[in-house]
Amino acid sequence: MKLRSLERTLAMIRETLGNSEDLVVRTVRLEWTKPSSLRAAIVYLDGMVDTNTVQEAIIGALHRYEPASSGYESKPDLMKTLQEAVLDAGGVQTVNRPEDGIPMVLSGHVLLLAEGMESGIAIASMGWKERAVTDSTTQPVVKGPQEAFTETLRTNTSLIRKRVKDPGMRIVGRKLGTVTQIDVNLLYIEGIASPSIVQEVLQRLDNVPLRGVYEGEYIEEFFRANKWTLFPTTYSTDRPDSVAAALVEGRVVLCVDGSPFALIVPALFLDFIQSAEDYYQPPLYSNLVRLLRFLALFIATLAPAFYIAITTFHQDLFPTQLLLSLASQREGVPFPAFVEALFMEVTFEILREAGIRMPRTIGQAVSIVGTIVIGDAAVQAGIVSPIMVIVVSITAISSFVIPSYSMAISARILRFFYMSLAAAFGFVGIFISLMLTAIGLSRLDSFGVSYMSPEAPYDSLRNQDALFRLPFWLVRKKGQT
Repeated sequence: MKLRSLERTLAMIRETLGNSEDLVVRTVRLEWTKPSSLRAAIVYLDGMVDTNTVQEAIIGALHRYEPASSGYESKPDLMKTLQEAVLDAGGVQTVNRPEDGIPMVLSGHVLLLAEGMESGIAIASMGWKERAVTDSTTQPVVKGPQEAFTETLRTNTSLIRKRVKDPGMRIVGRKLGTVTQIDVNLLYIEGIASPSIVQEVLQRLDNVPLRGVYEGEYIEEFFRANKWTLFPTTYSTDRPDSVAAALVEGRVVLCVDGSPFALIVPALFLDFIQSAEDYYQPPLYSNLVRLLRFLALFIATLAPAFYIAITTFHQDLFPTQLLLSLASQREGVPFPAFVEALFMEVTFEILREAGIRMPRTIGQAVSIVGTIVIGDAAVQAGIVSPIMVIVVSITAISSFVIPSYSMAISARILRFFYMSLAAAFGFVGIFISLMLTAIGLSRLDSFGVSYMSPEAPYDSLRNQDALFRLPFWLVRKKGQT
C-alpha cells in the first residue's frame, strides 16, 4: 500500500476540521534521524492543550534528543524510540491511522505525525480552563467535607479515587452522543457491586440514541423503567463523599464530562430523604433530623390538601372557636378554598422560579420582597385569607427541608394532584391519592431493586441505615462495614 505523504495527511486533517481557526499545525525536522532528517508535524487545537507541555515535553524533546546509535532507518524503530525515549509527556499512545487521531485532537490530545509513516502518536496534554474545586452549593453541610465536583471529568474521578483507594474500583469509559462524543465514566467496586446491575447500566448506556449529551439528566431519562413516573430513580449529587459511600455500598456511579453531578444507581426512596451530614453528626441528632425531614415531606405534599378538605367538607373537625375565627377571615374572600390555594401556590412557584433565574445578587431579595408584598396585598384586597398565606408559607418552607432537589420537585407536582382530589372528595380524595401513590411506589424499581426497599420488602440487615441510622459501633458489631 502506498503511504500517504505528510502534506496530504495534513491537508486531510485541515479539510476534516474545516480549516478551523483554532487548529494549529506545527512542522519540525528530526535532525537526529538518518540518513536524512525526517519532517514531522504536531497537530492540536489552541485552547484545548497545555502550551507549556507542547513546547517543553514535545517540541523541545524532539529537538534535544541525541541518539546513542548512528541513526534510525526503520520506521517501527522510530515509532518505538519516539514513545519510549524522546517524548517526555505522559499518556502517549499509537494511532493506526491519522483519521483515528482526529477525535483525540478534539479531546485535547496532540497528534504527532512523521513523513512516510501511516500511523501517528497521540499525546495527552489537556490544558483547558476549568473551575476550581469549591464547596457544594446544592447539598451543603455544616460539618463534614466541603469539596464538590467540577465540570472536568478527570478532576471528579480523582476526588473519588482520593476517598476510595480499593484496587477493585473499576472505571469503564464510554462516549455518548453521535455528535458531541462526550466522555462518560462508569465507576464501581468489583466484588461489591452486582455484576448484573453493572452490565445493565452498560447496556443502557450503549443504547442511548442521542446526537448530543451535555448533562446526566440526558442519560437519566433512559434509566427509568417506568418512563412516566414522577419520582427520580437515579440519585444525583455533587459531593465526592456521597459517591464514595455509594460505591462502598455496592452502587454504580456515572460521571459525565462537563457536568458537576454524578448519578448513582440504583436509587431508593429513602436515599432522597437522607443527607451526607447524617453521618457527620451524633446518631441521636441525625435521627431526629430525619424525622423532621419526613414531617417536612408530609407537610410539603399534603398541607394545602388538608386545609381544602377541612374547610370545604369537614368543618366539624375544627374546634368551634377556631372555626369561627377561620370563618371571619374568609368572610370577604370571593373564591372557594381550592381556587384560593391554587392562586397562592401558583404565585409562589412563579416567585420561586423568578428568584432562581434572576441574577444571584438580586434574585433572593426580589423573591423574598415579592412574596411579602404580594401576600400582604392579596390579604388586604380580600383575594385570599390570612390562614391561607400561613399554610402556603409553611408548605413552601417545608419543601426546602428535603435534601434532594429532585424529590422536592416531585412533592411540588404531587401537591396539586392532592389539592384537586381534596377539593372534589375531601378526605376520601386524599385517601385515594395516598393509596395510588403508595401503589405506584411499591411497583416502582431502580435497576431491579424495589424502590421502597428495605421497608418493602422488609430487609432487617439493610434497615440499619434506612428510616433511622444506628451508631457505627453497633453496625460494626453486627458485621457491617
